[in-house]
Amino acid sequence: MPSEWRSKITIRQGDITEAQVDAIVNAANNDLKLGGGVAGAIRTKGGPSIQQECDAAGPVRIGEAAITGGGNLRARYVIHAASMRLGGRTTEPSLRESTRNALVLAKEKGLESIALPAIGTGIAGFPLDRCAEIMGAEVRDHLKGETSLRRVEFVLFDKPSLYVFQHAFAKVPD
Repeated sequence: MPSEWRSKITIRQGDITEAQVDAIVNAANNDLKLGGGVAGAIRTKGGPSIQQECDAAGPVRIGEAAITGGGNLRARYVIHAASMRLGGRTTEPSLRESTRNALVLAKEKGLESIALPAIGTGIAGFPLDRCAEIMGAEVRDHLKGETSLRRVEFVLFDKPSLYVFQHAFAKVPD
């Protein structure tokens, strides 16, 4: 039988901008500029209001997270987890801290559902398997504490990423 925290998590392939959750997480840079990858898809589908809110909120420190409205997305909010500098690389500490801070923001807003991508694994070059381990551990720790989150989705863009996340996540200790 899965532990209680695991029962709140789904790992699936799909388009995170279509997730039916309270908030989606953007793999952000600390300037909160919506460039390519997940951020570009959010900018395109969510409309200009998200970048306008990012401009007002940023820049933030690497490892921090900021929240904006969801614009035209299904999600009410976008939580921007800043794991890198614009054009830079994601590090293990910045991934850990930005994931943790995104979850804390969700809790502070009283959100019940959130969707996360594989933060930092695109242009920022962080290894996918290590990303899954780190994000899995951060989500586990958050869900074992006091939180409003009832559902956490990891939404991966392609099948290879889905398989890596499923395999790595299965090894996250209870």
